[in-house]
Amino acid sequence: MNIMRSFNNWRRYRSTVTELSILSNRELNDLGISRSDIPFVARQANKR
Repeated sequence: MNIMRSFNNWRRYRSTVTELSILSNRELNDLGISRSDIPFVARQANKR
């Protein structure tokens, strides 16, 4: 059960990173995010 939960968390994290990485620098800036912040933002988004 724990392995499945970890895998699903990782998949959501990777999905968030991918979606944010597609955005242009201007779009990220509009959101208040820099490229170097993407992993942190993805981790925070998936804690909820």
